[in-house]
Formats: sequence, C-alpha cells, structure tokens
Amino acid sequence: MYRVMLADDEGIVTDSLKMIIEQSYAGECETEAAHTGRSVIELAERFRPDVAIMDIQMPGINGIDAMKEIRRTNPDIIFIVMSAYDKFDYAREAINLGVLDYLNKPFNRGMITTVLDKAFALVDEEREKRERSLMIREKMETVVPVIENGFIYSVMFQENWQEASAGYRELLQLECDHGYMMAIETGDERQGKVLTNTVGTGIRLQSFYPKIREVVKEFIDCYVGALMANMIVCFVPTKKASVDLNEREAILEKTRHLSRRLSEITKAQFRIGVGSVHPLSEAMLSYREAKDSLVRSSQTVAHVEDLPASGCRYDDDYPIETERSLFAAVEAGRVNDTHNEAERFFSWMRESFPEHPEDVRLKCLEFVLWAERLAYLSGLNYHFTSRTAYLGAVKDAGCGELERWFVEHVDEASRSIALLKEGKSVSLVSSVKSRLEEGYMSQDISLEALSREANVSSYYLSRLFREETGETFMEYLTNLRLNKAKELLEGTEQSMKELCQAVGYADPNYFSRIFKKNTGLTPTEYREEVRQG
Repeated sequence: MYRVMLADDEGIVTDSLKMIIEQSYAGECETEAAHTGRSVIELAERFRPDVAIMDIQMPGINGIDAMKEIRRTNPDIIFIVMSAYDKFDYAREAINLGVLDYLNKPFNRGMITTVLDKAFALVDEEREKRERSLMIREKMETVVPVIENGFIYSVMFQENWQEASAGYRELLQLECDHGYMMAIETGDERQGKVLTNTVGTGIRLQSFYPKIREVVKEFIDCYVGALMANMIVCFVPTKKASVDLNEREAILEKTRHLSRRLSEITKAQFRIGVGSVHPLSEAMLSYREAKDSLVRSSQTVAHVEDLPASGCRYDDDYPIETERSLFAAVEAGRVNDTHNEAERFFSWMRESFPEHPEDVRLKCLEFVLWAERLAYLSGLNYHFTSRTAYLGAVKDAGCGELERWFVEHVDEASRSIALLKEGKSVSLVSSVKSRLEEGYMSQDISLEALSREANVSSYYLSRLFREETGETFMEYLTNLRLNKAKELLEGTEQSMKELCQAVGYADPNYFSRIFKKNTGLTPTEYREEVRQG
C-alpha cells in the first residue's frame, strides 16, 4: 500500500488526481489532500506519505517552503511538483530539494501514471533496502553472540588460534593487541570462597543469558562467552600492555556494580575474577589468573594483581613474561613464536649469568623437559629411554651449541603438538568425508548427526570441515550428491523420482532446482545433452 498526499489550492485538481489514482491503482493506494501550505505540513506529519504531488503556488506558505519543512521530518518522502506556471527559479529550487519530476498543468492520466510508476518503484526499492537492513541487523543479533563465544573458546583453549585469530579480528572489529579476561561465576548463596548449588543455578540462568549478556556489555566493553555450567568468561580488549593502580581500581568498581546488578535481575549470587593484561595470543594466561583469583580470594570481585603472590617467587629481573609466553606458545603449537621466545630467554641467561654456565645448563634442561611434558600431555607417545643422551649433551656443550640444543628441542616439542592437533583435525574430517561417501543417499545424514557420532560440537566440526576442505559441510554434501546424480543420469534410465531418492533428496522438484542452480541445466536437459554429445 502506497500513501499519496495531494496538495493543491484547487479542489477540482485534487479530486481529478484522486480519481486517476484510484482507477489506475485500485486497492494499492491511500490518498489524502490538503489545500494550503500550512495544512499540507500538518497533513504530512499525521499521514506520513510515501509520495507527495505538490503545487508550488499555494495560499499562505508556498509549496517550496512547505516541502522544506516536510523534508525535515520525513526525509524519505518523494516529491512530484506541478504548476500552471513555468517558473525556472521555482523549478531549480524544487530540483535542489530532490524532487522526482516537475510537471506543468494541465496534466492527463498518462503523465500522472508515468511519474507515479517511477515514484512507486523508488518506494519499493527503499522498502526493500530497509527490510534487508532489518534482516541483517536481526541476523547479526543472533550471529554476534555465537562469534563472540567462538572467539572466547579459541582464546581459552587456543584451538586453531593462529588460523582463527585473523578471522575473529575482522568479524569482531577487534583492533587491540592486548586485553584481560574476566571469569563470572554464579550460585545460590556464598559460603566463604564457595558458591552453593552451582549446577542448579547455571541451569536456571540459561533463560536469563541474553539479559545477563546485555547487562555485562552495559557496564564493560567486552566480548562475552556462553554460560558454561555456572561460569561466563569475558575478554576485555585494551590498547595498553598493562594497567596502573588507578585503572585497576576503576575496573574493580565497575565489576562490583556489575555483580550487584546481575544479582538484582537474576536473584542469584555472583563473583567475578579478573586477570591481568596479556597480549591477545596469550590471553588464556589471563583466563587462568581470573579463575585463580576466585580460588584464592573470598571477595565478591577479585583482581589477580591485588592478591598476595602465590607459588614461586622470582628475582626482580627474572623474565617471567618471556617464560609464560614461551610455554603458552609451546602448548598452543605455535612453532615460530616458540622459537623466538626460546631465543629471547637464552639471550637473557647468556647476558645475565656469564659466570654461571652450570645454572644455564640446568635451566635449559628444565625447560626442555617441561616443554616435552606438555607434548606428552597433548598425546605424544612417551618412551622412557628417549632422553638418555640429554645429560651428556648439556654437560659437554659450549654456549653456542647449548643454545642450538635448547632452541631445537623446545621447537620440536611445539612442532609435535602442532602436528598432533593437525593430525586429529585431518583424521576427523577424513572420517566425516568417508561417512558422507557411504551415506550421502540417506535423507537423515546431517552435520548434527555426524558431530554427535564424533563427540564434538556441530559448530566445531563445521569450522574444521571448512578449514580442511575449503567448502561448507552442506556445499560438500550437495556437490557429492549432484556428482552421483550425474553418473546416474549418464548411465541409467531411472526416473527423476527414483534418481533423486537415490542421491538423498525426497522432493524431485527441489532436486531439479538444486541441480539446475549448480549446473545450469535441469536433470532432463543434462541427460539429453550428454547423450546427444
């Protein structure tokens, strides 16, 4: 339905226009008329027309001034100007106001319908744009939480982090290279450091998750993960590599308010642990700190840097960040980063302890054994006698030889982890492809079913499948089915119904549409072309 406003000081003109519109666009248009400049402005505010046919010469406020006023409150309105006077200045001003056309009186039906057809086409185009925009916004409201949760998952577990990080940066418009993690846990009641009924509360709050996510983002500009059991993990990007005391206090103040607000809307108790700032590639260390701060503190909100130091104490100049970065890279299988951090750490030892070669040897041995332990925990086969030569190699090596030994062995541990992860991924995708080859003819085969068989999430399998094959799961399955259909079309006389069922489609019409979309020919046309060729 189009709303058309008619503005002319002569009633016979507006009546004629109304009759033409009603006869030419029966049931498609709603029309209203005004006869003075002021009444036109008032009508436009109430009626909100899509199109306005305006006379320039009107009593009181003239047509040009009326259009200027209407344009302020209705910027999308389409003006069509008509007048009995061929006045160039008026026409030029009308054009400056974005008028679609300028008609001279007297008019006829053809003139009016021609210009209205153009106007209605523009209205339709604008409505389609708005509809597409709303659909995109609606989809993004659904998709963004999924993307953010995937990002948080990748940060926490470093799953394909190097490959995924660039994609997440682009999708989430993440420009910062540093950030810190927050761990938000919930339960019924607080008993010291512990929250009670965590499982039950986590289940109950699933329905509150959209509101919880909204409130978290109101207080803190961050990316929010899913509610996993009774915990939500968030990543807060920062432009700085660290925060000072004042900034830390501001963070804690915000999180205290956040905790209270979440308790108000859910009637549950919340505690929030905050980790320190780390480079994005090492944000999982901040996640561990955030969780650790909840374990070590009984406060509602705890920041890891406010807690007494626990565990090992280091000399003031010890490069603890380099050590953390080194083992984070090893654990993630990032071989290049491992190599760089290992060289950096050895350079520090060489420059700081030139008179303590035995301590340097022991540290090299300690780090290599720890890196290999991470590889064994990732699935590398352990052989008890595989390191027999280590003591001799370390004891007899000069400085340069020791550095090479150290870096090569740490690199190898990282490389082993990378290959194990890659091998598992390839094995899983290969298994799925084999299952598709065996069962493509079944209408029940799906990503969800195969992910359950493999005991992985459908989201993870979908991402992994696309990374390994370059196609989505559905694209791969569709191409497989269509290739099998081509073989049947070329070598059998099966009917379309028999053929489409043989390749996994229940509806012959749907099968025909899919086939033509991918090949440019219907199945019947394809069979005829093959046989004629």
